[in-house]
Amino acid sequence: MSKTATVALAPSTSLFTRFLAAVDRFLMASAEISNHNGDLPRFGL
Repeated sequence: MSKTATVALAPSTSLFTRFLAAVDRFLMASAEISNHNGDLPRFGL
């Protein structure tokens, strides 16, 4: 029987990564709304 143990830790996400994910979700939602309205989506902020 082994005397070592392994622990699986979730990868830590930095605040910057979470911010970029939030911006990405916002831009994708904006593009989807524009697409439903028949407009060309605006890219960028």
